[in-house]
Amino acid sequence: MRGFTATGKEVEAIREWFTELGKHVAAVNYTAGRELFDADAVGFGTYMTFADGLDALESQQWRSVWSTIEDFRFNLDALRVGVSGDGRSAFALLTFDSTGIAQDGAKFPRPGRVTVIFGRAEPGREWKAVHTHLSLNHGVPQLSHGQRPEKHRQRPEMQ
Repeated sequence: MRGFTATGKEVEAIREWFTELGKHVAAVNYTAGRELFDADAVGFGTYMTFADGLDALESQQWRSVWSTIEDFRFNLDALRVGVSGDGRSAFALLTFDSTGIAQDGAKFPRPGRVTVIFGRAEPGREWKAVHTHLSLNHGVPQLSHGQRPEKHRQRPEMQ
């Protein structure tokens, strides 16, 4: 892609970002998930047309999905990454899988895809998501009815 390349080190850093987010989604840990995002992050999703800011993204999207699904995982082998020439912006695309829960309790495959735009103050710093767009594959039911409890990240002194 013209103007966007990525070194192995940059791809690995973004792969690790998705690994961490995937753990937090699977654990229903909103607090830990927030640490991977810029406070001004924006997004699209199943439950909102636009979410302006991290608080809106969490309340309008994450809290409507994370606790209702099971077995969430990003398909890291499908990861595509591009990093800007100045090393301060990046994008990533990949797919995910999860298990949805029908109203009658039956489980169903819930695959989808994701695009994330990242930013950072300068090269070598930690990537933060500034935009996300997750969507389900065509024909996948939008609603899942699971009710997993939220997990809270413990303070370091409590671990």
